[in-house]
Amino acid sequence: MIILYFVGLLCFGLGLFLDTVNVVYANTAFGIAMLTAGYHVILEGFADTFKDTVQTKRFSPNVHLLMSLAAAGAAVIGNFREGALLILIFAGAHFLESYADGKSKKEITNLLKMNPTEARLVLADGTTKVVAVNAVRVGDTLQVLNGDQVPTDGIILAGTTAIDESAINGESIPKEKSVNDEVFGSTINGSGTFTMRVTKDSSETVFAKILALVDQSQQSLTKTATWIQKLEPKYVTLVLALLPLVILAGPYLLSWSWNQSFYRGIVFLISASPCALAASAIPTTLSTISNLARHGVLVKGGAYLSKLAGLKALAFDKTGTLTNGQPVVTDYSFDANLDEKALIDIIVAMEKQANHPLATAIINKFPDTTALDLEVENQVGKGLSTTYNQVQYHIGKPSSFENVVDPYEKQAQQLAAEGKTVVFIGKDRQVIGLIALMDVPNEHAAKAIQYFKKAGIHTSMITGDAKLTGEAVGRQIGIDEVIGNVLPADKAQIVKQQQAEYGATGMLGDGINDAPALVTADVGIAMGEGTDVAIDVADLVLMKNNLSKLVYAHRIAEKMDKVIWQNIILSMLVVVGLVTLNFLGKTDIAIGVIFHEGSTLLVILNGLRLLLAPKTWR
Repeated sequence: MIILYFVGLLCFGLGLFLDTVNVVYANTAFGIAMLTAGYHVILEGFADTFKDTVQTKRFSPNVHLLMSLAAAGAAVIGNFREGALLILIFAGAHFLESYADGKSKKEITNLLKMNPTEARLVLADGTTKVVAVNAVRVGDTLQVLNGDQVPTDGIILAGTTAIDESAINGESIPKEKSVNDEVFGSTINGSGTFTMRVTKDSSETVFAKILALVDQSQQSLTKTATWIQKLEPKYVTLVLALLPLVILAGPYLLSWSWNQSFYRGIVFLISASPCALAASAIPTTLSTISNLARHGVLVKGGAYLSKLAGLKALAFDKTGTLTNGQPVVTDYSFDANLDEKALIDIIVAMEKQANHPLATAIINKFPDTTALDLEVENQVGKGLSTTYNQVQYHIGKPSSFENVVDPYEKQAQQLAAEGKTVVFIGKDRQVIGLIALMDVPNEHAAKAIQYFKKAGIHTSMITGDAKLTGEAVGRQIGIDEVIGNVLPADKAQIVKQQQAEYGATGMLGDGINDAPALVTADVGIAMGEGTDVAIDVADLVLMKNNLSKLVYAHRIAEKMDKVIWQNIILSMLVVVGLVTLNFLGKTDIAIGVIFHEGSTLLVILNGLRLLLAPKTWR
């Protein structure tokens, strides 16, 4: 089609040259230009009208038919140049729309690079072969090397490792895995190597679901775009019905000649065509989807962007959404009479033999320590104990110690009131220090909350943690409301309450524990590296755990709505203006083509602006 379009463009240029030499040759060149550059316009005009009419059992013409008839009418009355110009500009606008559509698909499918595409298949003779993930079948045996992404869901058959499952559950601490443990696609293997049996077909992988999402995002448009699509055949039918009335009105009501009346009828056909209106929303919507995909936000369709722009309330899960999903040491205090360096060496040596998230946080806080060979006893619910140089040391929660005296008891109460987890350090059962830890807000949380509050959106945190812990985080980021001690099953009910109180409500979570709430919300937004579960339950997926991406999505969704309405108003003003001028005899085919098709190009280009991030947002 593109080659033929440029052939038509060359023929049009040749026609302009021949117009001063030989009119017949010029008109022949213009006629060829219409047929080559616009053959797909003519084909879509007549073929799609026939197909849609058969399917809907009612006359369903489209704007392509209107343009084809207008160009043919112009040729019939000898205006070959204007007819060719009409087809060239209309076809050019059509290609711009196709560009927006293709750009959207390209940007979304580029995100596949963030997910595994290959698997190491173990063959019957024990050798391995690298195959595409979509070639893997349930029951196959795969080998996963250290540092690899797990290709799909399965069960470990042999080997031990630690896997980063933050993409699945928001927990950044790698999880120890061994034989018979379940592993999930898109998670990151640690230092171990293991073999696994596949338990999920390739059609259920992230790869397949993102491809399905590409099609879904193209088909699900904004309400405005859907309304325009439904309006188009009715509008075109009305224009075609009015055409003979306009032609007949010329001689009988407006004292036009039949030739002049037919000419004005063709100008009316061009002027009243809904080309610009039809192009007002879809290129804009697809450009927005493409832009967001490039910035790491998958959208299941334009309809959800309109809903996002109209939110009145937004609820957030806490862990891994507003916070980093892993505790860090925020405070520590030791007996001033002791050798702090020696005590920290003992604490770190003990924690290195523990397997809970707090241990990792303490080890990370004190990286420069002297290694000690200690025999540590780990008692569930009581903590860690060891004996070093005939002295017994104990690390545990406050309830595991008796007769705690100030200043540690007072400090512990104060830190607990701030939502922090406190562990005591004991020497011969006497408290000699404490360490406070907390899952702190991520770097983007406070700015995101501030943005949504300025936008007039009520913000709330729904967490299963104690309300005290939630309120401590809430104070740091400035959130409007904190709802604590909530079970996953109850989050959906809270979302319903907010919908009743505030209106359209969004929910942001990790896509698994928050699934009922994500489905209940007007817009469900999943954090979590683009996992298959997140894609299943959410309307928008943030491919990285970054709240600034959601702020960006909201801003560009609002801009999308504004641009669509700019386009609609401009397109209708041009139609009304040209039709009025036509009846006043103040316009002709060339002017009608230039202004009408020019407005079509303008609204498409206005929509394509959304492919780029505004400079002020960067």
